Amino acid sequence: MTTYRDRTEAGHVLADQLQGLAGQPDVIVLGLVRGGVPVARVVADRLRAPLDVLVVRKLGMPWAPELAFGALGPAGVEVHNEMIAGRLSEEDRAEVRQREQAELERRESRYRAGRPPLDLTGRTAVIVDDGLATGATARAAVQVARHLRAARVIVAVPVASQEAYEMLAAEADQVVCPQIPPDFGAVGAYYDDFREISDDEVTETLHATA
Repeated sequence: MTTYRDRTEAGHVLADQLQGLAGQPDVIVLGLVRGGVPVARVVADRLRAPLDVLVVRKLGMPWAPELAFGALGPAGVEVHNEMIAGRLSEEDRAEVRQREQAELERRESRYRAGRPPLDLTGRTAVIVDDGLATGATARAAVQVARHLRAARVIVAVPVASQEAYEMLAAEADQVVCPQIPPDFGAVGAYYDDFREISDDEVTETLHATA
């Protein structure tokens, strides 16, 4: 198993595979909050493209939050994995949805302070995360980008499960992923340093690249 030293190194590996987009005026790099932002910063720098964020919230099972039954994004986008969501009552779904919607709005307010709403009309949106386990969050991000009228949507991640990769390949115009391990476990297993990224780090990154 190959591991990345940290998210910065993962960003450089991704950027190497995205060099065909370097300098193209319609490209915008979108980091998924929060762990995708440090990866996206490196990609945006290397591609000489603007950096922004997409705030998407995973809808986790009440007894297993890491297992997503769906995800929420801005602009009212909501996606479900019906095979998993079908295990929950509508009341349970609504409770999780309400909680995650409140967090999505909090993060949107914080990260977009002083920044205009995302407008992806006619753009090539490169959605970057630090890895895909279920792919539910990235799938919601793809749908958000299309809702915001992106002309082309590319998902770029350093590592993904086979299931998530195949799901995203069916949703996005292109998926760039250097590692798709057959025995995928957790995203963090593929990083030597996988510390949590804070809200302050996200806002500082955005201000530094504004």
